[in-house]
Amino acid sequence: MQLIPYLNFGGQCREAFAFYRDVFNGEIVGQMTYGESPMCDQMPPESKPMIMHNCLQIGGDVMLMGADGPPPHAEPGQGTFINISVDTVEEAERLWAALLDGGEARMPLQETFWAQRFGMLVDRYGKPWMVNCMAAGGGTSE
Repeated sequence: MQLIPYLNFGGQCREAFAFYRDVFNGEIVGQMTYGESPMCDQMPPESKPMIMHNCLQIGGDVMLMGADGPPPHAEPGQGTFINISVDTVEEAERLWAALLDGGEARMPLQETFWAQRFGMLVDRYGKPWMVNCMAAGGGTSE
């Protein structure tokens, strides 16, 4: 299991990750805009140049991820998620159920074009989480 900070921005993700790349001497190993994604047609025009996902590799196994969260996922003051990356669908489902107990699902745990399972929730203590079981080549250091 990997715990990966996931930073949410309101339009500054590309600029911020270029800055973090330079600061940490890292490498951006994956970047996609909403307009480049398979869900492009579902997005408002103003969201298309925004970053849907950014992945910065720092050193051997340190990762920083982020995005420009479009409405309704961009919440002022709620700019950081804890992203849990696991190797199996079963572990993703187990962690999802445990963290969701007493919490609120923001995006159901489901298969996506980048992951075998992905979901977003806020736990009973008000902390935002992402649970990720990446598809092959999905941008983790595994």
